[in-house]
Amino acid sequence: MHQTASTFLEASEKKATDLGHRQTINFNIGKYNAAVKAGKQQFADLPVARERAKNIKWRAIEHLDNHLEEFEMNFTRRGGKVIWAETAEQVLQEILAICQAKQCKSIVKSKSMATEEVHLNDFLAQHNIECVETDLGEYIQQLDGEPPYHIVTPAMHKSKEDVARLFTEKLGTPPDLTPEQLTLVAREKLRQKYLEAEIGITGANFILADTGSVAVTENEGNARLSTAFPKTHIVLVGIEKVLPSVADLALFWPLLATYGTGQQVTAYNSIFSGPRQEGETDGPEEMYVILMDNGRTNILQDTAARESLYCIRCGSCLNACPVYKNIGGHSYATTYSGPIGSVITPHLKGMDNYMHLSFASSLCGNCTEVCPVRINLHELLLHNRQKAVEENHTSGGEKFAWFVWKQGCTSRKMMNMASGKMKNFFFRKFFAKSWGENRDLPVFAAKSFNQQWKERKS
Repeated sequence: MHQTASTFLEASEKKATDLGHRQTINFNIGKYNAAVKAGKQQFADLPVARERAKNIKWRAIEHLDNHLEEFEMNFTRRGGKVIWAETAEQVLQEILAICQAKQCKSIVKSKSMATEEVHLNDFLAQHNIECVETDLGEYIQQLDGEPPYHIVTPAMHKSKEDVARLFTEKLGTPPDLTPEQLTLVAREKLRQKYLEAEIGITGANFILADTGSVAVTENEGNARLSTAFPKTHIVLVGIEKVLPSVADLALFWPLLATYGTGQQVTAYNSIFSGPRQEGETDGPEEMYVILMDNGRTNILQDTAARESLYCIRCGSCLNACPVYKNIGGHSYATTYSGPIGSVITPHLKGMDNYMHLSFASSLCGNCTEVCPVRINLHELLLHNRQKAVEENHTSGGEKFAWFVWKQGCTSRKMMNMASGKMKNFFFRKFFAKSWGENRDLPVFAAKSFNQQWKERKS
């Protein structure tokens, strides 16, 4: 077993037995489920809206090269600069080069899982550049030295008491502050950072090919502050986030809001189309968009897995997944957790090291059911499992065990040859560890059902 798989199993087993964690997650996801149910009422025909969204993303991904070039042409026409980055290292070096050219020592950052993917904060810290998260959930996680727990709600696993204790420890606040008071403390700390920062970094929910624009969705206004005050705005975005037209936002913004947080539309929806133009009163003097591959073309060339690039990062599959709700986001030890993370991570970071994530699923199909763009997530998990076997990432012992199991299960004669005692021994010997210490092993009867049936009928 690979080390990452072993670590995953250990972390999962520990977290699954943490009743306090389970209570917090179930409480927060319960609130999410109630909000989403109400948010869906805005759609006159939700199945048609989801099907239409899937078709738009299908066209966008099938013609990705053309749309990205169209975006670059339209964006640079308004004075923006586009950088193409194939790997995480290229992303980091490009951002560092910009920072050094601007003599930057302070950065404010908002709305970007892509920067988590390349571990930007740690990299900049090594070069004595402060990078401050400005979204409240991300800020909480940064204070605690933890990565985001969830794609949309980074601190979902923390209760208000946990946050109060963290602020007391890190910021010296009184231990009995309310959530509203804690938010005001964070606001006070962050407002000065906006004024000091030389560069603002954001991600992007969508990039729009026909207008050369970047669309950012948020609820706190921090992305707007991160782009309005600093003189330079850097956008880091995966190449799959492209939409053909700005008109597509009329569908995708409500879908993302509903499935992400249960809202009809998020509080702040911004479109950035380049640096400040002549006659405009605010905005950055320079704007860069870094189009990041970092393994996405591996998914693109796999015609079966390509569908996973339709994802709009709403997080709904995480909230629906029984595995995620029991083991939590950090057990995955990847940027993208839950069903979508289990699908794309083996392609982004290597099937050999991360194929175990595709096996961490009950295959109940709930993730597929709730996906707003109807990605067949449970089928893609099966595709990854098959790919892992075909590429010989599984051990010889495992292959032999399944071969023997298949022979036995497809032969009634062989099944009847083995007594219940032998079956119980075999199960205890080879499956006890994977079955888990907290579940009782099934007990086989002395005789098979087939044998008992024949004796009864005779």
